[in-house]
Amino acid sequence: MNNDDAVLQAVCAECVPLIRAMGRGRYAISLGGSRGKKVSDGRSDIDFRLFCDDTVGTPYTDSSPTWAPFVAAVERWRAQGVNIDYVWVRTVADIDAQLDAWLGSDIPRVDYVWTVWGYHVLTDIANQVIIEDADGLIARWHARLFPYPATLKAKLVAKHAESLRYWRDDYHYRHKVQRGDAVFLASITARLCNDIMQLLCALNELYYVGDGNNLVFAQHFTITIPDLVARVTQALYPMAGSDCYAQQYQAVCGLIDDVLALIPAHSVS
Repeated sequence: MNNDDAVLQAVCAECVPLIRAMGRGRYAISLGGSRGKKVSDGRSDIDFRLFCDDTVGTPYTDSSPTWAPFVAAVERWRAQGVNIDYVWVRTVADIDAQLDAWLGSDIPRVDYVWTVWGYHVLTDIANQVIIEDADGLIARWHARLFPYPATLKAKLVAKHAESLRYWRDDYHYRHKVQRGDAVFLASITARLCNDIMQLLCALNELYYVGDGNNLVFAQHFTITIPDLVARVTQALYPMAGSDCYAQQYQAVCGLIDDVLALIPAHSVS
């Protein structure tokens, strides 16, 4: 057992009973974030999840009889240099409804939470380290997500391919390159790289990893394009020079063309 494992066990020993007290009825407690995705390192925090039928008190409020003791524990651990990102509390009904929406006929709109590309419930539910789940909630949700649904794959490929095709030939985009509009070009480049990553995740039947560690996961894609990581990095961080925006534009267009060329062979109708 390494030191990180020992610290995590000690944190769980103190925090899990406090988290358990927040829920009524069926419940599951797990770790999400980078630990759920198995890519945690020395900079990773601890992301607890609580899924329950109902809550005792109101989470995230100091007046709650169950929230305040947990916050006190978090603050004690933070004083020791262990960062706990509190706990994400959701009801079973809420997760069921969100999965119904994602696996239904239309892709839901993704709201911005703390990340520019929004919170992705499929990513979170698919990547969990279970601590307690006597009611089999997470296993039931995983049964809906694995194997990767063909209809979801088709919808995500279509959505992000549409965005890539639109911007690939958009005259506003070309004009912004000619004008050297740095703010617009920084935003659209990041947007299109996100579309590329989302589309490749879908083609590989992997749930989008979220903002963090995109290019770490990209190294393990089986369906991909040549030099993906280096090319995305170059597009996002172009070399300085008078023609840097033109070079960035060409890099993005090349990525788009190569990724779109993968679709006929690997997507579903």
